[in-house]
Amino acid sequence: MTTDEVLAGVGPRLRQMRKEREVTLAALSETTGISVSTLSRLESGLRKPSLELLLPIARAHQVALDELVGTPPPGDPRVRSKPIVMGGRTHWPLTRQPGGLQAYKVLEPKRRQEPDPRTHEGYEWLYVLSGKLRLVLGEHDVVLTAGEAAEFDTRVPHWFGSTGEGPVEFLSLFGPQGERMHVRARPKGA
Repeated sequence: MTTDEVLAGVGPRLRQMRKEREVTLAALSETTGISVSTLSRLESGLRKPSLELLLPIARAHQVALDELVGTPPPGDPRVRSKPIVMGGRTHWPLTRQPGGLQAYKVLEPKRRQEPDPRTHEGYEWLYVLSGKLRLVLGEHDVVLTAGEAAEFDTRVPHWFGSTGEGPVEFLSLFGPQGERMHVRARPKGA
C-alpha cells in the first residue's frame, strides 16, 4: 500500500469512527480543539491528515493512532534466504534487516581444525541444534551438544567449530558489533 493510499483511507475511517460513537463534529471540535471545518475537511479527504490533527482525535476516541491511520497488514513474515558459504561453513541468514540483532543457522562440516581465537566488539549467543560444537573461549575449551547454549562477550578471544567427530548445526545470534572484522587474539605461532 502506498502512502497516498493509506492517507486516502484516513478520512472515511475518521468519519466512520465518529458516527459509530454517535459524536457530532461540534462535540469532537470541543474535545480536540480542532475547528469543525478542519474536522469536516479531514473526513472528506480535502485536508491531508497530520500528527498534530490525528493525535488529539485519537485521544478523544481513546484509540491508538494505528486505528486512525489503518496501518497495512504485515507482509509475509517468512525469511527466504540463500545459503552463504564462508570458510567451509554454510550460513543461512534468519533476519532480513541490516543492523541490529543478526541471526544465522550455521552448518559446520565434519573437520578438525586448529583453533584460531579472534576478538571483536559485541556479544554472541550460540545454540546447538545437532552434533557437537567445540568452543574455545579465553582459557575455556568446552564441547556443546544438541540443546546446549553459550553466550559470551566477543572481546574475549574465542573460536568455535566442529569437534571433528561429525558435522554440527547451530544457531548464532549477535549484535551489529559482531559483524565487524575479527582480529586475531594472538599472532599465529605465538
